[in-house]
Amino acid sequence: MIIGIVLSIIILQRIIELMIANRNEKWMKSQGAFEAGASHYPYMVAMHVFFFIVLISEVFFFHRQLSAIWPIWLGIFLAAQILRIWCLASLGKFWNTKIIVLPNAQVVRKGPYKWLRHPNYMIVATELLVLPLLFNAIFTAFVFSLLNIWMMTVRIPTEEQALRKATNYTEEFQLDK
Repeated sequence: MIIGIVLSIIILQRIIELMIANRNEKWMKSQGAFEAGASHYPYMVAMHVFFFIVLISEVFFFHRQLSAIWPIWLGIFLAAQILRIWCLASLGKFWNTKIIVLPNAQVVRKGPYKWLRHPNYMIVATELLVLPLLFNAIFTAFVFSLLNIWMMTVRIPTEEQALRKATNYTEEFQLDK
């Protein structure tokens, strides 16, 4: 019962985020933006879809129950949601689930982006670990944390390369050219 409520809320949140991303993508492309890393994007989407399928399957087929320390896991998860909203609000019209880069745009350096280059990816990693642990779904937590690490080894370099080539990213983060 509780997993159905939690997952329904999260899935609704993801649908809203995809609508925002679609709106932002249209605006950015109308301004001359381009997409980088399109080849890995379907794999990332598939990973996130399968995350929910595997989580639900593990909970139901193996009769997983709420963790004994569920308030801690839920607290971490809710804190991550607050940080997620902060990331989206900080990037504004530049936020997207795809790597969409507007040439000559100034890199956003507000909110959590003052201190970290990729705070939203850290939040996703936290979610992929904590949400399964909330329901004692250890297999899902382990497998999808590893898959996410692998995905980030592809995505982050792709994103940074596109940003270095088209924006002031190198200057802002004092990266090697």
